[in-house]
Amino acid sequence: GTAALIWNEIIREKVTNFIMNQSKEQRILNFVLQNAVRGDPCSVVDTIDKYCSQKEWAMNVGNEKGLILDKTVEEANPSVALELGTYCGYSAVRISRLLKAGARLLTVEFNPEFAAIAKQMIEFAGVQDKVKLLEGPSEEIIPQLKKKYEVDTLDFVFLDHWKDRYTPDTILLQECNLLRKGSVLLADNIIFPGAPDFLKYVRKSPHFQCTNYPSHLEYMQVEDAMEKAVFLG
Repeated sequence: GTAALIWNEIIREKVTNFIMNQSKEQRILNFVLQNAVRGDPCSVVDTIDKYCSQKEWAMNVGNEKGLILDKTVEEANPSVALELGTYCGYSAVRISRLLKAGARLLTVEFNPEFAAIAKQMIEFAGVQDKVKLLEGPSEEIIPQLKKKYEVDTLDFVFLDHWKDRYTPDTILLQECNLLRKGSVLLADNIIFPGAPDFLKYVRKSPHFQCTNYPSHLEYMQVEDAMEKAVFLG
C-alpha cells in the first residue's frame, strides 16, 4: 500500500505534472468538465471515480467507502453538515446530492489550490446552493462556525483532512458546543494512512458510541476502514 502510494502520489504525479505543466487536481477537473453532465452530481461523482480508478490515483473517499458515506448521511438526514478536507470536492458533491431541501454543507479546505478546484467542481455539479466552501485551517474555522456562519449545532461531520487533526478537531467541536446528542461523526482512512489517536479517543470516551466499517483504500485493494462516532451528549 505504501509503495503504491509513493509511486502514484510522488514519482508518477510529479513527472506527469512536469510534462503537462498542470496539477493532477486540474487534470481531474478538466476530465469532469469534458466528460460529466453539468448539473448532475451523480455524473460528476462517477466521472471522478472513473478517472481515479483508470488514470491517476487520488485521495477522494472513492466509490467503495462512498457507499458507507452515503448510508451514514441518509441515516443522519442532516440539516447542517460539516466536512473537514474538501480536496477536489468529490465528497462535498457526494454528500450534498443526498441533502434534503433547505439543508446545507459547510466544507473546509486549507489548500487554496484545492479550494479553487473544488469550487469549480461544486458549481459544475450544480450543488453550490447547498455547499459553502470555507478556506483556511480547521482549527481557526471551527470556533467561528456559531457566530460567523450561524451554526447552532452540527448534525453530521465528515473527517477527511489531516489525520493528526482528527482528535484535536473533535475535541474542539465539543468545546465549541457544536455537537448535540445524536450528532454523527464519520472518519475516513482510519487504518490507512491511519488515525490511531482518534480511534483511541472516541472509543474510550463515554460521550461517543462507535461503529467500525471495514473497507479498502480508495481505488486500491489496500485494507482501510471508516469509523462512525455518535455523540451521546
